[in-house]
Amino acid sequence: QVQLVESGGGLVQAGGSLRLSCAASGRIYSSYVMGWFRQAPGKEREFVARINWGGSNTAYADSVKGRFTISKDDAKNTVYLQMNSLKPEDTAVYRCAARTVGQVDFRHWGQGTQVTVSS
Repeated sequence: QVQLVESGGGLVQAGGSLRLSCAASGRIYSSYVMGWFRQAPGKEREFVARINWGGSNTAYADSVKGRFTISKDDAKNTVYLQMNSLKPEDTAVYRCAARTVGQVDFRHWGQGTQVTVSS
C-alpha cells in the first residue's frame, strides 16, 4: 500500500512562489508515475503535472507550463512541485497521486494541501 502526505501549501500574493512536497511511503517502485492535481471550489479536479519515478520524464498542464516544475528526490521518496509566478486562478487544493505505468487511473491519493493566491 502506498501512502502520500502533502505539505507546503499556504497563502501567497500573486507573483509569489510556493514549493509543495509529497512524501511517499510504502512500496514505491521505478514503475510508478507520480502526479499533482488540483481542485478549486466549484470546479472539477484537473491535472497539473506528473513525473515518472524511474526517470525524468515529465508532463504539465498548459496552464502551468513555464511556471511550475515537478521534481523528485529518490533518497527522500519525495516529489516536489515548485510553483512560481503564482496567479489567483492557481488557488485550489493540491493533491499528490500515484499510479503504476500500466494503470490509466491514479490509484493512490494524498489528503491535499490548500494553496491560496491573493491578488
